Amino acid sequence: MRSRYFSWLTLLAASLLLPTPSAFAGPKPVFVYYMPWYVAKPFSSEWGWHWTMNHYDPEATNAFGERKIASWYYPLIGPYDSADPIVLEYHVLLMKLAGIDGVIVDWYGTDNFYDYAINNERTKALFDYTRRAHLKFALCYEDQTIQQEINSGFISATATIAHAQQTLLYLQTNYFTDPSFLQWSNCPVLLNFGPQYFKSASQWQAIFSTLPTASRPAFFTEDDRIDSAVGAFDWPPMWLTQAPGTGGVLSGTALEQYLSKFDQKAAAWPAFISSAFPRFHDIYKQAGVRDYWGYLGDSSGEVLRTTLSRAMTNASTYVQIVTWNDFGEGTVVEPTKEYGYRDLGIIQDLRRQYLEPAFAYHTNHLMLATRVHNLRRQCGTNSALSAELNQAFTNIVNGNVKAAALQLTEIESKTVRRDSPKSNRGKGNWQ
Repeated sequence: MRSRYFSWLTLLAASLLLPTPSAFAGPKPVFVYYMPWYVAKPFSSEWGWHWTMNHYDPEATNAFGERKIASWYYPLIGPYDSADPIVLEYHVLLMKLAGIDGVIVDWYGTDNFYDYAINNERTKALFDYTRRAHLKFALCYEDQTIQQEINSGFISATATIAHAQQTLLYLQTNYFTDPSFLQWSNCPVLLNFGPQYFKSASQWQAIFSTLPTASRPAFFTEDDRIDSAVGAFDWPPMWLTQAPGTGGVLSGTALEQYLSKFDQKAAAWPAFISSAFPRFHDIYKQAGVRDYWGYLGDSSGEVLRTTLSRAMTNASTYVQIVTWNDFGEGTVVEPTKEYGYRDLGIIQDLRRQYLEPAFAYHTNHLMLATRVHNLRRQCGTNSALSAELNQAFTNIVNGNVKAAALQLTEIESKTVRRDSPKSNRGKGNWQ
C-alpha cells in the first residue's frame, strides 16, 4: 500500500529548498509530542479505549501472537499502559539515546470527566521519569475539552473562563514552577491545540490574568498566532486532503506549500515551533469512530527526514516531532514491529548533521533501552537486580553507555542462570 504514494517523494525532497547547514545559527531543543492516554492489562484491570476504540479486542491475537489493537502499527514492546514505570523508563531512555531533549504532552486538564484526570496522573508519572533522565517537558492544552464538558452538563457555558483560570492556577502550582519545565524568555511554555473553544485573544488574556504577569506562559497556538500568543506550531495538514481531487492523499506539493507558508508568516513572530512527522495513517475510520482524515505515506522514512531537516535548519525556536506514540493516527516514531528503530535513527543522524556534530549515539545504542525494559520484566521484584538496573539507567542518561552495556550483559547472564533448571539447585548463587 505504501508504494503507490512513493511517487511524490522526489518532488517533495526537491521542492522544500532547505537552508544549508551553514545558514543555521546554532543548536535548538528537539521535543517529541507524547500521548499519555494508554490503559492496558496486566498493569491495569482493563484495556483502555485508545487500544480498543470499542472495536478491537486486544485479548485476541493474530498468527504472529500480536494483540488486535486500534493501530496499523504495533509497539515493539507490545501495547502498554502509560502509567507503567517500566514503560516510562523505556521511553525516556529511548528519547535520551535518540537525541531528543524533552517531551510535550497532550493535556486535557484535571477534571474528573472522561479520562482527563487519569491522563493527568499519567502525565505526572511521565514527568517523574523525564526529570530522572534530565529531559525538559511542556504541555499542550486541549481546550476542546470545554465544549465537551458543556455538552455533558459538567460545566456551564457561563463558567468557562473561571474554569480555565482554575486550570491555569493548577498548572502554575504543579507544573510551571518545576525546574525542568520548558521556559522561553523566563516564561513557562504552553501550547494549545487550536484554539478550539477559546478563540479570541481577549478570552486568553482573561484566562492568563489569574496569574502574576511574570508567571504567565509563553503561549503557542496551532498554525496561526493569536494576539495573546508568542507564536504558533505547525502540524500535519491533513485537512488539505479534503480538497476535491486529492483522493484523500496529502501530496508533496501540498505539504511543501503548507510548510513554506507557515515559515513565512512565522518569521514575523517572536518565536515559533517547527514540527516534523513520519507519516499520517489513522485507524479511526476502520474503527467506526470518525470519517477518513486522509493519508500521508511514510516514503521509506523520507517524509521524516525532509520535515525534520527543515525544522532543524529553519528559524524556529524549537523542533517538535509529531508524535512519539499516537498509534491512532499513525504518527509514531516510537519503535514498532513495522519500522523497528529506524525513525529514532533518523533523528540521531540529523541531530548529528545539523545540531550537534559530536553526538555519539547510533541506532545500535537504542537497543540498550529495550534490554533494560526486558530485564525489568524478567527480574520482577528482585531487589538486587533492580538496583543494578537502576545503576544501568543512571549510566545511560549520563552518557556512560559502555558501562551500561557491560552491566546489562552481566545482569542478563544472571537471569539466564536463575531461569535455567540447574540454577534452582542449591542456594541460587546467581544473586
